[in-house]
Amino acid sequence: MAEAQKRLSHTTLKRRQRFHRKRDVRPVVLAKANRLVVRAAVFIGLSFLAVITLQAVLG
Repeated sequence: MAEAQKRLSHTTLKRRQRFHRKRDVRPVVLAKANRLVVRAAVFIGLSFLAVITLQAVLG
């Protein structure tokens, strides 16, 4: 690992680690999107289970 870092120049490492506002998605936005996806998946799963349960009880 240390050898690979020695091969790369200092500017290359700096450029890779730097956050670019216009190109990169902000970590906060990714976290919000992840939470939204999880909530949607939970909602769909619970709705599916509720429909299955209602069909079993009523039908």
